Amino acid sequence: MLLNETKIGVIGLGYVGLPLAVEFAKKFPVVGFDINKARIDELSKGHDATLEVEDENLLSVLYKRNGTQKLGLLLSDALMDLNDCNVFIVTVPTPVDKNNRPDLTPLIKASETVGKVIQKGGIVIYESTVYPGCTEEDCIPVVEKVSGFRFQVDFYAGYSPERINPGDKEHTFTTIHKITSGSTPEVAEFVDQLYQTVVKAGTFKATSIKVAEMAKVIENSQRDINIAFVNEIAHICNHFGIDSSDVLSAAGTKWNFLKFKPGLVGGHCIGVDPYYLAQKAQEAGYHPEIILAGRRMNDTMGEWIAGQIVKLMIRKDIPVNNSKVLVLGITFKENCPDIRNSKVIDVIRELKSFGCNVDIYDPWANPAEVKHEYGLDLIIPNSSFLIPNYNAVVLAVAHDEFRNFDRSSINLKSVIFDIKGLWPIESVDGRV
Repeated sequence: MLLNETKIGVIGLGYVGLPLAVEFAKKFPVVGFDINKARIDELSKGHDATLEVEDENLLSVLYKRNGTQKLGLLLSDALMDLNDCNVFIVTVPTPVDKNNRPDLTPLIKASETVGKVIQKGGIVIYESTVYPGCTEEDCIPVVEKVSGFRFQVDFYAGYSPERINPGDKEHTFTTIHKITSGSTPEVAEFVDQLYQTVVKAGTFKATSIKVAEMAKVIENSQRDINIAFVNEIAHICNHFGIDSSDVLSAAGTKWNFLKFKPGLVGGHCIGVDPYYLAQKAQEAGYHPEIILAGRRMNDTMGEWIAGQIVKLMIRKDIPVNNSKVLVLGITFKENCPDIRNSKVIDVIRELKSFGCNVDIYDPWANPAEVKHEYGLDLIIPNSSFLIPNYNAVVLAVAHDEFRNFDRSSINLKSVIFDIKGLWPIESVDGRV
């Protein structure tokens, strides 16, 4: 296949798929496909609720149905619009279930979609984070079954893991080095050349699809383990009665000390991807010790933090049962509307288990999404919104809106707990 004959179908228009589709649409005809009609309607009006793509950038590539598509992005929830595509890029999420086992349902359904429309000679490229072997052992057989075609004879595959960092306007799709791979040397070269047309930072062609899959899943596993280490340091410092941030600042003066901060580890990557690697490793007969130990530490931080808040309330003679607690932020990271796998919910649920009445305020989160995902209502501040009314205030997410903090506006008897280390230490009662 020649690059100038390429027409791309992007399956899934979320945080990963939309930025990718927009950039490729500046070079190729692209069909952006998503089963969520509301999402298609929203994007068709030139607005991205995830805020990953600016409205002006999105509007500049939108294609209207008025002739043969040469360039631009055609948005659709209709399968037939993918019929003319010869390259498919799958960017659906890869979550875990309630038992932290990989849930491949979105990936399998996306593979079924590709199988219905792929033609002979077509290439399907997966970007979703998976364990080594998932592309060729789990996804491709689905495409084969639905299409009736033979892999490596009638169609081919590639894997180029996403490296999107939601809310980050510096490290974007085009400025992050991209790993590529393919099911044959020729396909690997084509996939690499394809991404080179839009990724300014350059590409790295892995030796196989499995190598690319493994490289991606260990990126986030490594970060997870490093955060787990400083979370354990926070536990130990708490027992010693010293501030962990002071300790880490001092240790950070050494040139090769890795600077990580303790706290909650959520989101759709770091808090999820290690489970994919661990599951596959266990199936292969190896029990990963460090990876799972890191996950256990990070998954229990919400409960531990809530416990620290309750202890501070007790020390201030604040009755915990029926107390009023204000939690600032519920998204999984600062200045980003993404609420997926937010570990702030662990803090909230644990505080409620102690009998606390918890209010949540987050100027970035969509109230309807929070209600659907967690069954919680966000408060909307008005003239009667008074922070002094709360027995405890918890800074859970470091949104810019929360940076300016005046301790004098809060009852001195209240507990102020800063999970993110955003506020001056002299103005808070506790932090991680």
